[in-house]
Formats: sequence, structure tokens, C-alpha cells
Amino acid sequence: MVLYTSPFPNSFLSVLHSFSWGLIFPCYWLADRLVASFVPTTYEKRQRADDPCYFHALCIIITTPIYLALLVASLPFALIGFLLWSPLQSARRPYIYSRLEDKSHANGATLLTEWKAAGNGKSFCFGSANVCLLPDSLARFNNVFNTQARAKEIGRRIRNGASRPQIKIYIDSPTNTSISAASFSSLVSPQGGDNTNRTVNAGIKRTTSMEYKGDNSGSNNSEDSREDKGGAGEPNEGEENTCIVRINGEDNGHMSDTEMDTVNGQAHASGPAEPSLESDVEISKTPNHKQKEGDSGSLDSYSASRESLVKVRVGDGTVDQSTVNNKLLYKASIMKKTSVRKKKHTDETFDHEISAFFPANLDFLCLQEVFDKRAAEKLKEQLHHYFEYIVYDVGVYSCHGCCSFKFVNSGLLFASRYPVMDAAYHCYPNGRGTDSLASKGALFLKVQVGSTPQDQRIVGYISCTHLQAIAGDTTVRCEQLDMLQDWLSEFRKSTSSSSTANPEELVAFDVICGDLNFDNCSSEDKLEQQHSLFTHYKDPCRTGPGEDKPWAIGTLLDPEGLYDEEVCTPDNLQKVLESEEGRKGYLVYPTSKNHSSSQKGRKASLKGNGRRIDYMLYTEEGLYLEWKVEVEEFSFITQLAGLTDHLPVAMRLTVSTGEDDP
Repeated sequence: MVLYTSPFPNSFLSVLHSFSWGLIFPCYWLADRLVASFVPTTYEKRQRADDPCYFHALCIIITTPIYLALLVASLPFALIGFLLWSPLQSARRPYIYSRLEDKSHANGATLLTEWKAAGNGKSFCFGSANVCLLPDSLARFNNVFNTQARAKEIGRRIRNGASRPQIKIYIDSPTNTSISAASFSSLVSPQGGDNTNRTVNAGIKRTTSMEYKGDNSGSNNSEDSREDKGGAGEPNEGEENTCIVRINGEDNGHMSDTEMDTVNGQAHASGPAEPSLESDVEISKTPNHKQKEGDSGSLDSYSASRESLVKVRVGDGTVDQSTVNNKLLYKASIMKKTSVRKKKHTDETFDHEISAFFPANLDFLCLQEVFDKRAAEKLKEQLHHYFEYIVYDVGVYSCHGCCSFKFVNSGLLFASRYPVMDAAYHCYPNGRGTDSLASKGALFLKVQVGSTPQDQRIVGYISCTHLQAIAGDTTVRCEQLDMLQDWLSEFRKSTSSSSTANPEELVAFDVICGDLNFDNCSSEDKLEQQHSLFTHYKDPCRTGPGEDKPWAIGTLLDPEGLYDEEVCTPDNLQKVLESEEGRKGYLVYPTSKNHSSSQKGRKASLKGNGRRIDYMLYTEEGLYLEWKVEVEEFSFITQLAGLTDHLPVAMRLTVSTGEDDP
């Protein structure tokens, strides 16, 4: 299958389309600004409340007549442009496939050589988020604004969160059995001046975050990083840039000076040598990062979650590698036995947490509601600093390809570190109400993630979708789920080049991500909860129809509280969502006849932990029979706090080959 790298088959149509859109855009922009000026967000309302001179009201009085006059003047040109633009959509392709042209940052080919399915299994990390990148006037109805700036910031936060080093800390303590993925601990150094020249005794401390100096240069695949990786021994094939630290619970969780030297010695062994031992050292397998200023909620502060960082300060003296003992073990490899970790819910087989950062080494990203074209370009530019392959501008326009006129595309965007082999898009023909104005549908992708020693391709399937949003349209969503399964089955058959007798491809995973616009607790969503999709695909957060697991939380935030100080930064939102009372105040809860739609400030007992409408599903059907797929960890992510009204979710799957697995 040919991947479309441009929206039209030839340059003439592309130029004609650009010309027609150039005639339409002034009218579109003026109408957007005019409506936006009358739809303030709660953030703007608070700012205006502190304005005794009513400056904003004066601006509206002055600018409204100007906008109206220019809008009327631009209408004839917009009409001409529309008459050119609409017929062109019949020749438009359903998506644009973008591959990073800068070869120095590309690593897709390198990733393919890392897994030969000849030893330990490999893990793959999937992320999904509804980012609400609508035209600014429409985004304001969800209490978010400045779509263009948000798109750029969302891209920067995602790629910086994903490119950070992955460091996991396990505490073995006979007196502490509550350490879990939901409350990771970190090694921290006491506050002190940078000029202080001393060795610090570091203790174990439960902390929400630490400062991570991310890579703002946009390169996370440099040659130095590869050299560091090769020089740290032979990691398993399952994970890259992974540091695992194990600490015994003796001495009340504190470490001696000797042990701290050991940590630093291991840090130096894993990366390039520092010019001085007096500087801060981050245990990492990526190049040193530049420090930037910023508060905990901004991107440049890089406040890491509990899972992420170990940071120590080292003093004068040499590091003796022979002092390594059983209290601290540094190992650059994947931890496959998730049962080693202690959990609050001991019956669970995988880790789960609320994280202030996107998972390190994120492999695949599915986004919804990337409707605005200019915002999509800005988002793509940022994501390309980390993801080599991106599929965006997915959908159809005008009356072509669907039953009704479509003003905007599907809003779907897919980003991958692995090469995309095939892609297909289908539009749901049964959209109703305002949803019928967007070409909501499903995007199906086939990616290559490795090869066997016999040169058989190892592939995976990923589906990204966004269902009908209007409450009460249960039948519509069920029909869309039926179509999703049928289209996915057809896509797998049409793109498979294998036969049972002589398989050319081995399927490692099949994952569905997206905003399904129903939850597993609302009584109004019973039909969707019992859909046959959940008999073929597993939901890690679900116990059964109508019941989520105790640790699962809602992904739909109350729009009215997005800019409250308590939740406006990733760290703050993470802390709030870890408490039941915090969730009641800032999450939208399942609806019922006895509960109002807004739960802000309610303290009554509510069903579940909020409306979880963003899903990540996986299946064991149709995969290579000798392999086993298991969930390694599941995360609810707060890194996009203040930028969208949804919580992103992430899932890490481990594919066990059965060969040499412990």
C-alpha cells in the first residue's frame, strides 16, 4: 500500500487548493476572532475581574465593528474560494504521511534492528490523548483558548516527557509494603547552593516530582546517546534508556556516603565523563541536558513524576566501582517480572499510576480533536523532534466520502518511532448533530517493529478512533463500534502478506486507542459497556460491564476548574487526583437522574472515580501463537494540565517470545 505524503496527487491541484483556501481564510479567521471575543474562559474572567478600568470591554466595543466590516468585505472572496475548494475535495487523499527528513535525528531503522525476537521479549508503549485543538472560538466552549500556542506547547511537553530517561526505583523493605506504581519514590538531594562542595547523604523520600532538565534542542537520538547505550553493557532487547535501581530497606531507608559514591560511579559509567565531579549528575543514558528556568507547571521546569528520576550531588574524591553492594543495584535493562513490584492492589498483575509525565520511551501516540490545520502543523513540528513518522490531517471534507457535508477533518493524528507500513481511514457515516459536521472516523495503521533472524517482519496493528460525542446517542456509538471492528478486520486481511503455512510476518500486538465518549459506570451507557468489542479486546482498567478497577480514574476533567491553582500544573493536578476528595472536585462523574452534570465542589458519595471515556484496548487474538502479550504498566497522565480538558492515558505492553525468558 502506498502512503500518501501530500494531500493531492499532483502539484497543480495542491496550488489550486492553496489559492482557494487563501480566499476563504480571511473570512474564516475574522469570524473565529469575532465569536472568540464574546466567549471568555474562566482564566480570562479572573483577569478581567482585576481590571478596574474595564479595558477589555472597551476593546470589544472598538474591535467588534471593525471585525464585522472586514468580515462583510471578505465574504465575496470567501464564496469564490469555496466554489473552488469544495470540488477539489473529491481528489483529496484521506491523510498526510510525514517522515522526518533530518537523518541525524531519525532512528526508525535503528529501532528495527534492535529486536530480532531471538531472546527476551520487548515492550512497547502506547499513548492516547484528546487535545481539544479546535478553532479558538469553538475551543472556548470547553474553557480552553489560544489554540495555536496550545498546540505548540502540547507537542513540546509530550516529546520532552517521552524523551526523558526511564528510571525505575524499587524499595525492598520489611516494614513498608505500600510502595507501588501509584506512589513511586525518588532519591533526592537536599536543597543547597550549587557552589557547595561536599558529599550529601541521600535518603529515600516520597516526592511528587524532581527537576528534570529536558532536551530542548529537539534531538534525542544523537550519536552520543547511541554510544552511551552501547557502552553500558548488553541490555536486554525489551527496553532502551532504562535504569533500574533496587534499594533494600535497611538502615531506615538511608544510604551512606560510600553508597552515594557508588550511585555516582554507576552514573559516570553509563554516560560521558563529566569535566568535574562537583556538578550535578543525573543517572541517565541520554546526553546531558541544558537547564532552563520555569515553574513546576511550565514545560521548561520538567518536573518529573515519582517514577522518573534519581538525582544526587557528588563531592570530591574518586569513585570506587568495587563498593557496589546489595543495597544499590544499577542495571540498564528491562524488568520483565512485574510481580516483583509491590502494589496497593496486590491482585493486580501490572503497575498503574497517576504520572506527571508521559512515559519514557513512548513508542506510539494517538491524538484526537486535532481539528485546526494550522495547529496540526505546529503540533507535528514539535512531535517530529521525537517521533520520526507522523500521520495527520486525517479525514475528508465537503460532501465527498461521507453522507453529509464535512467542515473539518476527523481530528485524528498518529505518531510513531517505528516505520508505518500501511494506513487506512474510514469515516463514520452515521454522525448526528454537530458531530456530523466533522468527519469522525477510524484510522488504522500497520507498523513494523522488528524482524526475526529468518528475515520475517514483526508487525503490529494500531487503531485510533473518536466516537459520537452527544449524550444519549447510544445507538449511534454502538453502530460505530460495529463498523470499527469490521473495518479493522478488513484492514488486517488486506494488508497481511502471510499464510499459515509460510508466514512472512509475525503479529506482535493489536491495540485500539481513542476517545469513545462513553464510560464504564454510567447507567446511560449500558449498551456500549456490553458491546462485543470488549469480548475480543481487553480493557486493563475494567473489571466487567459497569465496573472499573478501584485504581482507575476518570479522564474527563471539569472544564470550570481547569485554571484553578490546585490543578493548573502537572504536579498539582497529580496530587489532587491521588485523593478521592480531589477527584470529586475536578473530574466529571458518571451521570444519573439524581446527580447534576457538574460535580464541582460536591462531597457526596459518587459512583466510581470519574468518567473514563479515553480507552486503550489490546487483544491476544490474531497474534503469533507462540508469543504472549501482557500489560506491564498503565498510566493516567497530568502533563497536559491547563492545556486540555482530558487526561491522557498510556499503556506499556510486553511481548514475550517464550525464548530464554526467565
